[in-house]
Amino acid sequence: MRVFKTRSIATDAVKKGRVSMAGNTVKPSRAVKVGDIIEVKKPPITYTFRVKALTQNRLGARLVPDYLENLTPQSQYDLLEMTKISGFVDRRKGLGRPTKREGRDMAAFRDSTYADDFFLDWDDDDTDDGLD
Repeated sequence: MRVFKTRSIATDAVKKGRVSMAGNTVKPSRAVKVGDIIEVKKPPITYTFRVKALTQNRLGARLVPDYLENLTPQSQYDLLEMTKISGFVDRRKGLGRPTKREGRDMAAFRDSTYADDFFLDWDDDDTDDGLD
C-alpha cells in the first residue's frame, strides 16, 4: 500500500527477497492479515510497517495511515539522511560530472588571462649561443 510506486516494482522487490514477514521472505501471492508486521528493504534502510486494516480497493495517500502503521525506527531515517549527505561530500575527484566549483576552476585555468602571464620569445636575436 503505497510503499512502492507500482505493483510491478513491488512484485520485483518481493521476488528479490526484499520483503519479509516475521523474519521470513515472502512470495508475491502471500496473504496479509491485520496485525502482520512487514519489513521492506529499500537500500540503505529497512522500513517496518504494521497492518492495521485491510481493503479491497486502491486508496489515496491520505487514507494510508488508517491501514498501515509505520514502525520504522528513527535510526533508519538518520541512516538515510547520512547516506544522502555523504553522497555529495565523499565523491572522489575524477568521478562523475565536475562540481560547479571545479568547472569554474577549469574555466579560469583555460582563460586567456593566465596565458598572458607567460612571455616566451623563441626568436630572440640577442642571445649569444655560439651557433651563429
